[in-house]
Amino acid sequence: MAGRSNAGKSSAINAICARRKLAFVSRIPGRTQVMNFFDLGHMRHLVDLPGYGYAKVPAAVKAHWEGLLKVYLRTRHALRALLLVMDARHPLTALDRRMLDWFAVTGRPVHVLLTKADKLSRQGARRQLIETEVALAQLYPASSVQLFSSVTSIGVAQAREVLSRLLEISEPAADPQSDQPVGVPRPTG
Repeated sequence: MAGRSNAGKSSAINAICARRKLAFVSRIPGRTQVMNFFDLGHMRHLVDLPGYGYAKVPAAVKAHWEGLLKVYLRTRHALRALLLVMDARHPLTALDRRMLDWFAVTGRPVHVLLTKADKLSRQGARRQLIETEVALAQLYPASSVQLFSSVTSIGVAQAREVLSRLLEISEPAADPQSDQPVGVPRPTG
């Protein structure tokens, strides 16, 4: 799972996993400074990558993160897919496109969460979704995109289903009778 700093990546993880404090949410961008691995069971992990772009950190730290992300996304054979988090108000920035370019060499699927969809009007969110779908179809055909809001739960169930499918987890992403997903991630070392 990757995304720009301040795009709502940690909030998305918490919403998808139905755990309020699984991933640390901060008002200060760039708090995720290491790769965090969450055990999903079934020998699968959700990896929370450091945010990119906005964080106010020294240039050397940004360069280190960039190099780390590039190598990890291009060469990590165990990766099944990329879940890319983008602020619905500012999708497909140059940094997002670079992330897609790095991952494109793998030929693996990408699913984009357009987060903070609740901050747009219904019509504005729909328009942003369509524009992003069109742009992604041209840039990265092995991609899908959806609206998402951790505040209003827009798209949470859909994101769980997509994650289960991408990770080839056979049981449903969530018990329909509860808000608790199957195989709730837990932090690993």
